[in-house]
Amino acid sequence: MDKTLKIIKLNYLKAFKELGLDFTAEQWVILDALYKKDGISQTELANHSFKDAPTTSRIIDLLIKKGLVERERFDNDRRRYKVFLTEKGKADYETALPAVHQLRKQGWQGLSDEDYDTYLRIMNQIFRNFDKSSE
Repeated sequence: MDKTLKIIKLNYLKAFKELGLDFTAEQWVILDALYKKDGISQTELANHSFKDAPTTSRIIDLLIKKGLVERERFDNDRRRYKVFLTEKGKADYETALPAVHQLRKQGWQGLSDEDYDTYLRIMNQIFRNFDKSSE
């Protein structure tokens, strides 16, 4: 799994660079979550991306420096932040999306619908096995 994830991330990085975009596969996950539901809390972003809070915060800090996202405090809780895509973040996301779709298509090349269903079943079981251990 590690070897496969590494080559997938390298291909995402290469595709983004070819498009003139300055973000990684890990940063893409955060941008994708925000594009689907802008203005969610850092905690929600961490949960959605299955990353711990400090890692998510560091990714957000990098995306802020790149001008792709911005933080805003919650009105009723000054300790929590909402995160939003900037206009540049939305534009870069939309530029990257066709390449992401192509990479996903490339990844499934030569595999059947049955293969996909089997893959999802196995990955979901592995997730449940580890999720139980964190209870």
